[in-house]
Amino acid sequence: MPIRVLPAHLVDQIAAGEVIERPASVVKELIENAFDAGAQRVLVDIEHGGLGVIRVRDDGCGIEPEELVLAVLPHATSKIATSEDLIGIASFGFRGEALPSIGSVARLRLTSRRAGSEHAHELSVDGGERGVPRPAAHPVGTTVEVRDLFYNVPARRKFVRSESTEFGHILRQVERLALSMPAVGFELRREGRSVLQLPPALDAAAIGQRLDRILGDQFRGHALTLEGSEGGVLSLSGWLGLPTAARAQPDQQFWFVNGRAVRDRLLANAVRLGYRDVLYHGRHPSYLLYLSLDPRSVDVNAHPGKLELRFRESRAVHDAVFHRIERALAATQPGARHAAATRLQTGWPASMPPGDADAAQSPTQPATQWHADSVPLALSWPTAAPEGIPAAIAPSGAPLDSHHLQSLAIAEPQAPHPLGIAIAQLHGLYILAQNRDGLIIVDAHAAHERVLYEQLKRQYDAATPASQGLLEPLVVHAAEHEIEALLAEAGELTRLGFEVQRLAPSQLAVRRVPVLLAQADPAQLLAQLARELTTESGIHHLDGAAHRILGNIACRAAIRGQRALSPGEMDALLRQMEQTERASQCNHGRPTWMRLTLREIDQLFLRGR
Repeated sequence: MPIRVLPAHLVDQIAAGEVIERPASVVKELIENAFDAGAQRVLVDIEHGGLGVIRVRDDGCGIEPEELVLAVLPHATSKIATSEDLIGIASFGFRGEALPSIGSVARLRLTSRRAGSEHAHELSVDGGERGVPRPAAHPVGTTVEVRDLFYNVPARRKFVRSESTEFGHILRQVERLALSMPAVGFELRREGRSVLQLPPALDAAAIGQRLDRILGDQFRGHALTLEGSEGGVLSLSGWLGLPTAARAQPDQQFWFVNGRAVRDRLLANAVRLGYRDVLYHGRHPSYLLYLSLDPRSVDVNAHPGKLELRFRESRAVHDAVFHRIERALAATQPGARHAAATRLQTGWPASMPPGDADAAQSPTQPATQWHADSVPLALSWPTAAPEGIPAAIAPSGAPLDSHHLQSLAIAEPQAPHPLGIAIAQLHGLYILAQNRDGLIIVDAHAAHERVLYEQLKRQYDAATPASQGLLEPLVVHAAEHEIEALLAEAGELTRLGFEVQRLAPSQLAVRRVPVLLAQADPAQLLAQLARELTTESGIHHLDGAAHRILGNIACRAAIRGQRALSPGEMDALLRQMEQTERASQCNHGRPTWMRLTLREIDQLFLRGR
């Protein structure tokens, strides 16, 4: 086949394939044009899933009559004029591709009126064939009507899904855009019936109502609020879902950069690392985050759909976002304003994290399978009860220390403990405590694991942990590529207190180990770490081997199941939890404590009815 120049209409249709993927893409481009026009309200009408009619009306500034023809020409735009304008793009659109691309694969009608004009003007485009502007009736603003999308491109139309599926994509697109511009009012209609109505949100209360309407009224109640920094180069604000509110699917993750909705891998990775040791494996956090920075430091001209970005200082942006999220989640500890585990949760995956199941496995059957003749609960009672706990609940003959009670009675009003005072231990696994609100249930192993992990991290950051030489080196056996992965982290291992040397392609000698590993098996720990290093690809520099090693140490050194704790030990663990960052989750992301309020307990027993 000889080389030839493609006709203009075919070039437009090829270009449209990059911009117009489905009906939702049309809606996105038209609404973003309305944003650039300064619209305060946007009305979207959809018929037959967007394949029949897409009509977007706004109350923006409108288009001059003589510019209507230019608006539908390829690469005609009012957003940029020179190459220097590409350095700091502040508008949503700038390529001049949306309207020409839509007009080449559909029947388009553009009606617009500027403020001060006697009447509006209308222009039609049918499969790329442009008509002549003519007078029309229309209020100030613009309406773009798109009919019979892909009618002249059968190859594209056959890939479009059902009407309900396509409308679902349109609805989610409108919701995303509504979250990006809270001050703009939205209405979405389907077949003439209103589906979504969002008045302009001009204050915090109205913005909260919009979030509740789009994300559900549970989102804000299970999220941390991030306040944007003032005067900084980079400002991050929005809402971070609590780890215990994580979801099975990543369907509530929204990033907005300078108001633009994006799906950026760098930002998504920064969030993932921020949640790295507080999120249960296989779960996905919910978040709604707004990043503001100098437009000159970000390139939005990296993708036709403008969904991907390029940052000039990508490492600095990544680390700044990561550290901000990590610091915010560090506050999810007992006693914080938003405790991460404050109520009974359901729906957690049945599988336990590797290396953690043996410590948390319960020897009993589920409570729903117990019968009247089941074995009694294995309870360990403290010898003293704090003020407010009736002495009748203690076993008969248990001595009560009056001095201990008096000290608690004095200290409690001044410094109330969020996790209360331990009153019993259940099956050697759970600590039962009472506070002013009700009953607290603590997973002793998970809680102790988090406390140890945070202590180990502080020691690691402060100085090299104490280590000891071995009289006879330990030998680690692993695959050759696993040994190489360990040696690549030799610097981190040395800082932790290890001294390793390669003996053979698949053998590693351990000559020095951290003192903290006196009760563990260093060879087994390093072999497991080697497997993790080779199976986790693309690990970021902030997610190195050190924290994984520390996490393994904490897991193996924490309280094991079936260990009876004294009242002093239980209370000491509760007090440590209250002072430890991220104490509401263990290193694997499991909740460390739950609360059952008196009201919930009363409901269980039908009290007050």
